[in-house]
Amino acid sequence: MECDGDLLSELLAPLRLHGVFHSRWSARAPWGVAGESEHCAILHYVQEGECTVELPEAAGPIRLRAGDLAVFPHGSAHRLADRPGRPTVPLSELLPGRRPGAVRTVEIDGPGPATTMLCGGLHYDGTAAAPLYRALPSVFVLDRAVLEGQPLLAGTLRGLTCEWADGEPGAGLVALRAFELTFVLALRAVLSEPAYGEPVLRALRHPAISRALLAVHGRFAEPWTLESLAAEAGLSRSAFAATFRDLVGETPMRHLTGRRMQEAARLLTETTLAQNRISERVGYRSGVGFHLAFRTWCGQTPGEYRRSRRSQGPARTAALSRS
Repeated sequence: MECDGDLLSELLAPLRLHGVFHSRWSARAPWGVAGESEHCAILHYVQEGECTVELPEAAGPIRLRAGDLAVFPHGSAHRLADRPGRPTVPLSELLPGRRPGAVRTVEIDGPGPATTMLCGGLHYDGTAAAPLYRALPSVFVLDRAVLEGQPLLAGTLRGLTCEWADGEPGAGLVALRAFELTFVLALRAVLSEPAYGEPVLRALRHPAISRALLAVHGRFAEPWTLESLAAEAGLSRSAFAATFRDLVGETPMRHLTGRRMQEAARLLTETTLAQNRISERVGYRSGVGFHLAFRTWCGQTPGEYRRSRRSQGPARTAALSRS
């Protein structure tokens, strides 16, 4: 894998996973379930049988077979069913009140073949999600063959299913930690597999662009320019700008601004640092420049944003993180 392991750490470490809702499903055809968009990462691991996944933005249905793992980094709305086009019931009817830390079992009766799945929703701090994380695809699937080439990931999933079945003391806590580990290992596996060709994943593997991304995400407070980032990547200014935009989907300087604003939002939310100190910490030498950049980024001044964080709950915070 060309991507430096430190870049994966920079991508994931700020997320601060703080809770997992997970459930085991046993469904016999015909069945279909529709889940709305959620502010968490979602995982579906098919233990037995098969099912299909349909997303509004996808070109067609995705078939999951026994041993496959599907990961939705952003909790995108999707439909699960025994076959495409099946009528669905809302997930909220089958699993109301899916609070972090809870464990549930769902059984759907029917005359057809059975599908058994483990599903998890991993809650994280939306304001801490790095711009690069938000650029990840809506869903990626690690099939059985890929998992077999990732022994730690495959072993974690096997252990998770055994813990659930055995009912040993502490099994619930182990399951929570196992889903977190599965999430991190799945992202690492995707980065190591050239077959996953989405532009942002190719950016993370690209030897030059990944160096620039590591600089942006780990050293965002430095006085970067397009020329200095190109030098960090070892490319000419024009080649760097074109390659970065093709793979990441935005210009290098816009990506840098997004990373700085994400850190500024975290500091405004979690600390009492004065705005001029925050401005310096995220790489701005001018308080006015920081004020204008932040207002452009989220539609609020830094002061307004800080006050709103004190009066509004996590749902609003997560929504703003997607803007």
